[in-house]
Order: sequence, then structure tokens, then C-alpha cells
Amino acid sequence: MRPARLPMSQRFAAPFTRNTVRIVLLLLVAALAATGCGRNSKDKARESRPVEAIYSEAHTAMTRGNWSGAERQFQALIAQYPYGPYTEQAQMEIAYAQYKSGKMEEAVSSIDRFLRTYPTQRNVPYMYYLRGLANSNRDTVFLQKVWSLDSSRRDLSTPMQAYSDFNTVTERYPNSRYAADARERMIQLRNTFARHDMETALYYLHRGAYTAAVTRAKYILETYPQSEFQYDAIAALAEAYTKLGNKTLADDARRVLELNDPQHPWLAGKWPDYPGNWRKLNPFASEKSALDNEDAHGH
Repeated sequence: MRPARLPMSQRFAAPFTRNTVRIVLLLLVAALAATGCGRNSKDKARESRPVEAIYSEAHTAMTRGNWSGAERQFQALIAQYPYGPYTEQAQMEIAYAQYKSGKMEEAVSSIDRFLRTYPTQRNVPYMYYLRGLANSNRDTVFLQKVWSLDSSRRDLSTPMQAYSDFNTVTERYPNSRYAADARERMIQLRNTFARHDMETALYYLHRGAYTAAVTRAKYILETYPQSEFQYDAIAALAEAYTKLGNKTLADDARRVLELNDPQHPWLAGKWPDYPGNWRKLNPFASEKSALDNEDAHGH
């Protein structure tokens, strides 16, 4: 008996499939080898780039506002070239890029590292100034931006550190290009601190703790002379002494206020003007105080 034959298509299918598989496997191996070689070549080319080229690319990213890209490029520069003038500049640029991208904690850490490594470098005044800017903006949470919550009613530890940074610039480097702006920022921060204590004095007045209000108002006048809230502090003294029944001291405070701020609303019996209770119950209302109501009335 003649053996049965396979159909033509099946007779040639097996050998064809085996050959095809071999060819495909060989091509895949060759492709993977070529890819690996290409990747290694690219890595070697990247690692062998001159420091000037890396710095130029990173600086271009900075000028275009690509802060995260610039930070990565400068970090790559430092990793490849850990010493030299480009490395010092790259560390400063990293701190600035982090500041601009809102990464204040990282910016402060980068600045601290720079100051420890290069304590006598010629750009130290700038780094103290930049640290002041970063500390001024730390702890600025989303709700503060959205609902206009006053920074003076928050923890003041980082603004106080910012004040210290700016003070370092003005005292140690008074002739630097950053000293004038640092002084202006110190004035703004002192007003923030004064407002913080003025809010406390108003709280004491509102609660009937008049002796505590007197103490806090005196503290404002002694600690932050010439601040934006010095006359509010005098008005708080006049109000507290009036409530305490000390006519002599109340009249003294009134005379000082009449002489220096004759339009102050306390003299017309319109201060302090506390916000209504409805605002306290409204979770979507921005924070207001008697100081805000005073501003709204044009004083």
C-alpha cells in the first residue's frame, strides 16, 4: 500500500516555519546587539561632553523658563565634573531653579550646602539673599493663595528666618547689590510681625483681657517702632485703658493719637470694628479682622 501523502501546503509548512523562526531569532539578536551598542555609544558620548557644553545647555533651559530641565542638567554637570568653577556656578543655578519652580525646601537645602562648601565665595551675599527669598515663601499653602489667608496669622518661624537672612546681607555685605532690596524686604517683614502681634492685641480686647492687650500694644511700640501698625497699637492702649477705667493713661494715648493720626477711626468711636459672626461660620470666607475692616473703610 502506498503511504498517504500530506497535502502540499502541510508538507512544506514545517520546514518553512523552522527556517523563519531561525531567521527571526538571528535578526532579533542582531537588533538587540546593535541597540545596546548604540545606547552605550550615546551614554559614552554624553559622559564625554565638555563641561562648557553641558553648562550652555542648562543655561539655555533657564532662559526659557524650563526650571526642572535646567535643574537636571546642572545636576548632571556636577555629577560629571564635581570640582571647578562651573560646578560652583551650577550649584547656585540649581538653588535658583528650585526657588523659581516653587521647591522652597529644596532651594534652602541647596543654598545651605553651598554656604557650607564655599563660605568665602564671592557670591555668598547673593546666596543669603536668595535664601531670604525662599524662606519668605516657605509654608505658603494652597488655601492661603486661594482664599487670601493672611500670612501674619500663620507660623512666623520661616519669615523670621528670612528676616535673619536679609539682615545678614545688610550687615555683612552692606555694599552688595542686594543690600538695598534686602532692607526693603526687612521692612515688609517687620510689618508682618507687627500685624501678627496687633491681631493678638485685638483678640485680647475682644475677649475683655484689657491688661494683656496693654502689654501686647506696648510690645508692638517697643519692638516695631515706625511700623504700619504703631498707631493702631496706640489706639489699642487708649481703648484698653478706657475699659480699665484709667482715665489718665487713656487721655494720654488719645492725645498722642490725635497728634499723629487724627483720622484714626478709634477717635470717632468706630474702632475696633470686628467682623460679624457670620464670617466665622462661613468656611469659604477669607479671614478678616478689625484691621481688615479698617483698611476697607479707607484708613
